[in-house]
Amino acid sequence: MKYRKKLVFIAIGIICLVIIINLLKKDLWDVNEALLREKVLSIEHSDKTVNLLDITPFEWEVVYSFQPYTPKDEIYKTVGYKWDTISETVSEGMNQIVFLNDGKVVCYLYGYPENNGYGISFKSSNYSDSVFMLQKNDHVDFKIERSGSIVFLRN
Repeated sequence: MKYRKKLVFIAIGIICLVIIINLLKKDLWDVNEALLREKVLSIEHSDKTVNLLDITPFEWEVVYSFQPYTPKDEIYKTVGYKWDTISETVSEGMNQIVFLNDGKVVCYLYGYPENNGYGISFKSSNYSDSVFMLQKNDHVDFKIERSGSIVFLRN
């Protein structure tokens, strides 16, 4: 009987540990966004332009930049699936950028550049229904602009 009680306590402890680890684990798109932020903020002051491929520390095939006020359902439709609870941008100047690789979201940038420390804005010939799209093989250079401690990448 004592053996069973110990076994039950051990099983409950393992289950609790697994639950805690899963709650603390960050999603891939959050981890990659933090890596991207670090990379963008470390761009040398002497650099004038940068290629997006050179500063993304993860693999991606396509990136979408959604215009302000784009409904969540439109974003999910464009991306191809619902991957997380996302927010709609609520004003001009906010970023809502999604990087995809193999059809899955690998990085999600949302919010004001002032809050994130950096911002990315791009225009492309691939524009439709309030979304700009760049593909990995487009090789677009971004102009680096600084405003205080905030880094802006614009093409």
